[in-house]
Amino acid sequence: MRLAAAFLALALAAGAAAGPVAAQQQQAPSPAQTLPPADEVQAVEPGQPLPAPSTAQPAAGAPEAAQPDAAGPAGQPAGAPSAMAVDPKTVPHDLSPWGMFMAADWVVKGVMIGLAFASVVTWTIWLAKSLEIAAATARVRAGLRALGGARSLHDAQRAFENRRGAIASFVAAAEAEMDASSDALIAEGVKERLASHLHRLEIQAGRKLTIGTGLLATIGSTAPFVGLFGTVWGIMNSFIGISNAQTTNLAVVAPGIAEALLATAIGLVAAIPAVIIYNVFARAITAHRAQLADASQAVQRLVSRDLDRAALMPRRAKAAE
Repeated sequence: MRLAAAFLALALAAGAAAGPVAAQQQQAPSPAQTLPPADEVQAVEPGQPLPAPSTAQPAAGAPEAAQPDAAGPAGQPAGAPSAMAVDPKTVPHDLSPWGMFMAADWVVKGVMIGLAFASVVTWTIWLAKSLEIAAATARVRAGLRALGGARSLHDAQRAFENRRGAIASFVAAAEAEMDASSDALIAEGVKERLASHLHRLEIQAGRKLTIGTGLLATIGSTAPFVGLFGTVWGIMNSFIGISNAQTTNLAVVAPGIAEALLATAIGLVAAIPAVIIYNVFARAITAHRAQLADASQAVQRLVSRDLDRAALMPRRAKAAE
């Protein structure tokens, strides 16, 4: 009897302890099960195993992760213009000199056309003046040889009877002065007047050769600055285009700057030959003037001989008597 009473007491104690645990399990609600969205449900053919459910579900109330914009690079807000995006319509495809000229601004085009015209003028003057100076130098050399072989002004006049040039005009002026001074009493006055006349003819001959060289000097000194003006104007337009495009991509910036620098290049192409040709012509004209001075002195020597002979003729006549 005592053993049965002990077992009954133990059973009652165990039942009393299990009562609160069962009550707590009945009070705790089970977590709600969520079904996947309808657009994520996949159809399964009969006989195929069911797909495993996705375990990566966002926590309730947690913010969704930011997804990168497919249209732009990572870390850039959607819809913002990309610095690397370039409109192919704004980038010129022909970067040859002619293509850059056609794509340049109208002011830059005007500068380039003016510089090209100046270059054409430079080479035209070079061709014309080269032929003129070469012909004049050849005539002066031949005239100096003829004057060196003449013993009197009359011989020189016969040698230059059918010739043209500065020395032929010197001989003609000396003959005219001798005829006009046939009744002069003092020979020094004849020489002085003849020297003045020949000096003016010498200056006129040298001035004739300098026609056109002043234009070369102007082109050589101003063409670089005109080209620089076109470059400054083109670079200003390039910066305006950069501001409008809101990009510093070299594919957009470089063509405009290249078009602007083309104006300076054309200015140098026009100026450098003009300066070189002007210096060459200046030296050639200086040498030609020196030859004209030699010819003038040769004519004056012939006149001086004739005057001395004319002064000795009365003396010889008196001595013969």
